Amino acid sequence: MPDQSNLAHHKQYDVVVVGAGLSGLQTAVKIHAAGFSVVVLEAMDRVGGKTLSVQSSSQGEGINDLGAAWINDSSQSEIYKLFLKAGLKPEKQLAQGNTLRQVEDGSYISVPFGQIFADEEEAEAFGTVFGALQKTTDASNLEDPISGPDAKRLDSLTFSEYCHELFDSPLTPIIANYLARALLGVEGDEVSALFLINYFKSGTGINNLISDGPDGGQYLRANKGTQTISKYLASQLDPESVHLNNVIKSISQSSTGVEVVTAANHTFKAKHVVVSIPSALYPTISFSPELPPSKTILAEGTAIGAYGKIIYVWSTPWWRDAGLSGIFEAPLSGYVSFTKETSVPADNQWSITCFIAGDPARELSKYAQKVRRQKVWEQFTLAFEGSGVLKGTKVPEPIQVHEIAWKRNQYADGAPTSVMGPGF
Repeated sequence: MPDQSNLAHHKQYDVVVVGAGLSGLQTAVKIHAAGFSVVVLEAMDRVGGKTLSVQSSSQGEGINDLGAAWINDSSQSEIYKLFLKAGLKPEKQLAQGNTLRQVEDGSYISVPFGQIFADEEEAEAFGTVFGALQKTTDASNLEDPISGPDAKRLDSLTFSEYCHELFDSPLTPIIANYLARALLGVEGDEVSALFLINYFKSGTGINNLISDGPDGGQYLRANKGTQTISKYLASQLDPESVHLNNVIKSISQSSTGVEVVTAANHTFKAKHVVVSIPSALYPTISFSPELPPSKTILAEGTAIGAYGKIIYVWSTPWWRDAGLSGIFEAPLSGYVSFTKETSVPADNQWSITCFIAGDPARELSKYAQKVRRQKVWEQFTLAFEGSGVLKGTKVPEPIQVHEIAWKRNQYADGAPTSVMGPGF
């Protein structure tokens, strides 16, 4: 792909696409297929946006995803078509073995797979809140959220406030943060109740969003990583049409067309421009004329979640040998909210991914890498060793550790998406 020294910025295009993530690349592919000229400008040094796949370890050809990792073949049929076209094979998420669940004193106990509560009190709280949220989700309007039942009131409340209305208990903020962190990388008091209800609706319901089974949000992974889809889309374009390391400084529109100017003062001219970046990043670009007031308010009123991963890779799946799923849930304390096994047995790739989101992710990011990794490893070993399921044995040292904090990437500014607070 071209670098700054080989930019065809003198050419007039039909369309300039800003952003080489999945949506930007798919847009460019469709424009190209329709017979129009298109150029894609990407600030990062790679395509893929928040799809980022890396070699698991030096011991094999396995891949780990530092960004988006899961899909399914039912409610996500369009991306699944691209998944297959890119030559990927689906890896079903492990859905067996016991889960480790944090309890009130910070220790961990072993519970059956799929159980997200630790005792009867938590079971009542989770069941009541989840049931009420699903009822509200079922009644909501997916296409026009603000026209749904009680929508304006829901939009005036934070998700935490709404959960308190549903079930007033000391456990309620724990449940609200558990969901908001896992799904959006924010705290329950940072997101509008209506926004998260609409998010549930878009994912075909709260239970499907958090499920590892068929139709679930975590049902399938890509054996060679989801960035393969992004690279496949880029390969469908002309070789000279994707330009990396191009930070956009300004976009100007006039009666004669559009001019897109990069930070290096390269100008790309086109009839149209498609901006395919999160709305929260719009303020990083100078628009002329200015964006409509409603769009400006949207951009300034949304924020991207704090989300990160630390992935541990081993040469053998020691947790499976202990009858474990590789999952621990830590909604009460610690930096890691939860873990998932992310192995690909056919590639002899054995790994567990730690998910760090919301306030814990922001707090952890204050430390140097060595300290960050030490703190996460302490929590990880506490869960697996302290629960007693390993019967006194130690968690083996990993052969490789991968880490990403999406807030540290200035061109992503977080993950997974832009989030609206109350009133938007």
